[in-house]
Amino acid sequence: MTRCASSQGTGFACVVAGTQEPLDAARSVCAVASALAGDRLRQRPLRRVRVADLHAVLDHLDEVLAAIEGLSARVRRDRIAAVGHSWGAQSVGTLLGARVLDADGVPGEDFSHPLVRAGALIAATGTGETLTPFAAEHLPFMRPDYSTMTAPALVIAGGKDQSALSTRGPDWFTDAYHLSPAPKNLLTIAEGEHTLGGVAGEQVAETTDDDPARVALVADAVSAYLLDALKADSAAWAALRDDPTAPGGAWTMQGK
Repeated sequence: MTRCASSQGTGFACVVAGTQEPLDAARSVCAVASALAGDRLRQRPLRRVRVADLHAVLDHLDEVLAAIEGLSARVRRDRIAAVGHSWGAQSVGTLLGARVLDADGVPGEDFSHPLVRAGALIAATGTGETLTPFAAEHLPFMRPDYSTMTAPALVIAGGKDQSALSTRGPDWFTDAYHLSPAPKNLLTIAEGEHTLGGVAGEQVAETTDDDPARVALVADAVSAYLLDALKADSAAWAALRDDPTAPGGAWTMQGK
């Protein structure tokens, strides 16, 4: 899913820089970020590599933006947000203040970043108490502690997202909302599975609930939320927030 937030009359648009983004422009900025991160960081575990890539973009933002002519002058450094899906959502949570618990339940290092003002966590994995034996053995980083995720965030979860990595049901994907401090919002899409209609990309193999309208809902909700959180325009988010239950129960909204 690649969709920029925009609003008539605000002059606001977004620049997307991602570590797995297929667009040519994003490939350019990712190449710069990878070079800045250095081969040394590539020796770290998967989660640390993802976070290191994101920090490399943020810590060297001027160099990254300089990879595309004319882009630097158009970017507001005080309006930076992060959006991620699944493990990418866990990375976003890390930037917003979430930590990972070790085997003894001790929170790990703080990898939050001061430039990131808000975020959206799409199908973010829940806490580690109910991991399957395979996940507990092979994916030790799937023990997030959301109690320190203090930055504003929108959490999006699918009502039919049944993970093979947890013995819990779809409510596992709402932990990022329920276990984190305010301000937070939770959008639950009743029929959504893990890719919520196909946010990972068109016709990708892991999309089990192909639904362009569902993808559009996720994109519009993220756009509206970030416009409001970054103080660009509150109209679209207010309209969505003030209508907390969609016709037919297709989705519900909570906030705190």
